[in-house]
Amino acid sequence: MISIKEKIAYGLGDTASNIVFQTVMLFLTFFYTDIFGISPAFVGTMFLLVRLIDAVTDPLMGALADRTNTRWGKFRPYLLWFALPFGIISVLAFTTPDLSEDGKMIYAFVTYTALMMVYTAINIPYCALGGVLTADPKERVSVQSYRFVFAMLGGLLVSGLTLPLVEFLGKGDQAKGYQLTILAMSILGVAMFLACFWGTKERLHPPVDQNSSFKQDFTYLLQNDQWRVLSAAAVCLLSGMVLRTSLAIYYVKYFLNLPDMITLFITLGMVGNVFGCILAEPLAKRVCKVKAYIVLQILAATLCVLHFFVPKDQVVLAFTLYIVWGFTFNMATPLLWAKMADTVDYGQYKTGVRITGMIYSSVIFFIKLGVAIGGAAAGWLLASYDYQADAVQSETTLNGILISFTLYPAIGSILVAFIMRRYTLNNQKVDEIHLELNRASY
Repeated sequence: MISIKEKIAYGLGDTASNIVFQTVMLFLTFFYTDIFGISPAFVGTMFLLVRLIDAVTDPLMGALADRTNTRWGKFRPYLLWFALPFGIISVLAFTTPDLSEDGKMIYAFVTYTALMMVYTAINIPYCALGGVLTADPKERVSVQSYRFVFAMLGGLLVSGLTLPLVEFLGKGDQAKGYQLTILAMSILGVAMFLACFWGTKERLHPPVDQNSSFKQDFTYLLQNDQWRVLSAAAVCLLSGMVLRTSLAIYYVKYFLNLPDMITLFITLGMVGNVFGCILAEPLAKRVCKVKAYIVLQILAATLCVLHFFVPKDQVVLAFTLYIVWGFTFNMATPLLWAKMADTVDYGQYKTGVRITGMIYSSVIFFIKLGVAIGGAAAGWLLASYDYQADAVQSETTLNGILISFTLYPAIGSILVAFIMRRYTLNNQKVDEIHLELNRASY
């Protein structure tokens, strides 16, 4: 059993990560278009192009972490080494130097790319750390539940405080307000990463005689059919989620015509996320986590479709559906990450080689690809519907924002439910794998 103290320490690492991750999802598109003054079409393209870099850096980072050997373990050291660079580059990404239009685009591309690279360097080892804390499947769900409760608390911090702090610290200068707000949050994030480093312990290790090359690891990865299922699901999952969360500000500000309620809307949505993560563990104890995951995605899609039919004057109903969607969608999130650890075990069971970092890094690449597709789609869709920053929008634009906020994310969840029908690592199969791995270790 892992102590509650260690689960909290591990969770603080994702609070730190989500200070940036949720800020990117909730505010970065809006920051680029309405504060920095970059076209939404460029923003969408930039988000997607940076993922091409991740296609190289993510698996390399996973392979590097697998081959790291220190007195602190394989994955924990990266929390110590990259906490401060992560905080510094986060601030630079939300800084608005006085440049030409081309200069702004170059600056945004360079700083966003740097932010995603340092995010890779700290987040992939952090995520892989969750797979080596325990071999107990139930404890894995518990660890991930704690993690995502704290992750969503980080999101709650971002959603509830970002705009008020921008107003307070900027004193009318939104660009300065964003910079100082991210500075304050980054300082807090660095402290949380260090707390995660000191409060956790790696317990699972690869076989002592394991010695494979990066090319061999990649071959073993491709042989893992359950990894392929999770990777495909991750792209569809994050594409829909990021599209919806990126457009939440536009939906409230323009479709509902309630700019003063943006913070309340996204904060209440984050509260729903928190309670959904809390209930993931008791849900997994009562039903098969694979079947539960599929059902939750179908419910999330249904809620998105229902949201499409809510008239703009039904504010309470619009808020309620967004909260319930966040609750439902994020009840499934810890289950997905627990499945990644099971997939690592399955890969070792099938090939005899344990590549924790490689599997986590590659799934995270597909997660970030989904984030990029969702962010790119948000920018492209806004441009296609002739969105004009901080102006009165046409009826066509308003309808486009509504469709993009509701129906398109529903498609993502339906695809995830369909893909996950091919995932075979249910509770019984995972128990069989652990018995075999334990037998082989003696």
